[in-house]
Amino acid sequence: MLDKAHEVLGYRFKDPSLLLEALTHASKAGDRLESNERMEFLGDAILGFVVCEYLHDTYPDLLEGDLTKIKSAVVSRRVCALISVKSNMSGMLSLGKGMAGRPDLPSSVAAAVLESLIAAIYMDAGMDRVREFILKHMVPFIQEAAESSHQRNFKSVLQQYAQKHLPSNPTYIVMDEKGPDHSKCFEVCAEVNGRRCNPSWANSKKEAEQAAALNALLELGLAKTLDCGRVVLFDRPPAEIDGQDGEPDIALNPDDGEQV
Repeated sequence: MLDKAHEVLGYRFKDPSLLLEALTHASKAGDRLESNERMEFLGDAILGFVVCEYLHDTYPDLLEGDLTKIKSAVVSRRVCALISVKSNMSGMLSLGKGMAGRPDLPSSVAAAVLESLIAAIYMDAGMDRVREFILKHMVPFIQEAAESSHQRNFKSVLQQYAQKHLPSNPTYIVMDEKGPDHSKCFEVCAEVNGRRCNPSWANSKKEAEQAAALNALLELGLAKTLDCGRVVLFDRPPAEIDGQDGEPDIALNPDDGEQV
């Protein structure tokens, strides 16, 4: 079993007892302290740190809130379980009779295998080696989440269009604000090429700017809201594309993105 585990992980343990502990479920251990539960706790923290470090260093233009959204999407039970099952890490887990008889391993258990193995590799080889292991599996998911987060940023879409097709970048103007200092609401409009678009209210300037950017995209023909509530974005207004309807560039569900 150890040789198979080393092959699956792409790493050979100097201390095989760490690997055995990481692959021992509580249902198999005589004592829960001998199971992988403590390693799962440590591995979860290491995984979060490595992903946060990578996001911080790789995406210097993203704000804290955007980084947090990507991290939450990646360091999740779903992603960890998916990696564990696809790479057959979960298939190496030593289970007790009750668990072994189940047709499908619960996602929480599959995810815990990955976290436990992360801790084991860290304890056996240190941070540099476990960072390499984590990023090998996580980077594709990070890139997907980062791209999705970027597409939901209506300000960024409007900015890119202005840089390509207009003489100046859009600006955002606070039209009004209401409420006490600790709970203000802001009305913001986007000014695009000298044109002030419909304003929007929100509980923060950032959210109001995102909503104002969406209004501007709608007015410029760069976006359309479908009956189902999804937003379709275009590279250029459809009328500019040889008189034909432009192909949608991005389909978005506002519930998945910024509150607008």
